[in-house]
Amino acid sequence: MQAVAQEMFADRTSYRTTMYLEFFQLNEHPFRLSPDANFLYLSQQHARALAYIESTLWFTDGFVVISGEIGCGKTTLLEKFLSELDETVTIARIAQTQVTPVQFLQGVLVQFGYRPFRMGKAELIDTIDRHLEDLLSKGQKVVIVVDEAQNLERNVLEEIRLLSGVGAGREKVLSIILAGQPELNETLDSPDLVQLSQRTRLRYHLKPLKESEIGSYVQHRLDVAGAEGREIFDPDTYGLIYKFTGGVPRLLNTLCDTAMLSGFAENISYITEKEVNGAIEELQWTDYQSRTDRMATLKTGGKQTVTGLETLAKLMVAHKDEPAIDFPVPEGRIILGRTNDNDLQIESKFVSRHHAQIVTYGTDSVLEDLNSTNGIYLKGRRVKKRKLRHGDVFVIGEHEIMYLKEDLAELSTQTEDLSEVEASGS
Repeated sequence: MQAVAQEMFADRTSYRTTMYLEFFQLNEHPFRLSPDANFLYLSQQHARALAYIESTLWFTDGFVVISGEIGCGKTTLLEKFLSELDETVTIARIAQTQVTPVQFLQGVLVQFGYRPFRMGKAELIDTIDRHLEDLLSKGQKVVIVVDEAQNLERNVLEEIRLLSGVGAGREKVLSIILAGQPELNETLDSPDLVQLSQRTRLRYHLKPLKESEIGSYVQHRLDVAGAEGREIFDPDTYGLIYKFTGGVPRLLNTLCDTAMLSGFAENISYITEKEVNGAIEELQWTDYQSRTDRMATLKTGGKQTVTGLETLAKLMVAHKDEPAIDFPVPEGRIILGRTNDNDLQIESKFVSRHHAQIVTYGTDSVLEDLNSTNGIYLKGRRVKKRKLRHGDVFVIGEHEIMYLKEDLAELSTQTEDLSEVEASGS
């Protein structure tokens, strides 16, 4: 019975997809979220990043690092690069990056066709070495691609550096590409990874598209899908699309796809600002600037308050002899870090660009280190991830931060010194 129901659902989905494509006279969906090399729009910066990636085949004596915010097209660039390699290049692609050094080496060998799960570290390295030497003797090159590399622990990154130098003549066969979010650059710049940083030949940071590129991006995706130059989006929508996506390709795809689905439902094949506004309403988006700064704070009287959000807890931030600052914690995620794109900015050289996050759902809040350089400390011990309890005091750099879950009206009267509270609770 369940199989019959699944088949009926699949048939209905296929039928609706066919109707959708016929309605817009397209061959495939133009704004899928999954990375597809065929749909890659080569803006000036994307073309430059791709050239850097391709350079790994010319210079095999260092690393290439591609960074960028979530949704900016890093994975699609990698897909494009890998899809154009010929049979003389062996590829090892690592996407699971929350691993130990041994698990990373095992992952590389799995990509080479081995089953290495009972091997010790020395045997893993020896097996990789012999495999690379064998490929070199056959005139092969090897590209190791590590996606989401910002999640790699420092000891794994050091293992990758050592791997790049194993065996004679390795510089002629092995290329390594690291791709990840901006935190990757911060990690690579840490003092304990100076050797890896010195071996990084090229770095490139991928930014969102410019407003002037939105129209070309949208039309490019439509043309690849079969529009052949035919406009489906009114050019007057491009400014609105940019305002609500910030030029981030993944967000562009989401908004454009939703607008086209809205048009399909209303039997409208030419998407205007009306359909885009309808999609924005369905997605419940505010404009990109206010959405990314949704926790933007108003500093008044030495305190920070968050407007327009239901707060469930509160942080009290203290630094040396300065007055403590209150920061309400709403449901969802807040990011703590040094730069002004964080929800809670902590301006200090001891704090990473994006240092930590607090995720709150229901009555629970979880604190997590975002692979920061100097870590998070609670009662003198470094913590990676922890469910916060009322009264917990954690330290980021030189700042002490107390987490409180009492009534905020009552909390506003509290003026206890955080270091004294920590001492009394330890």
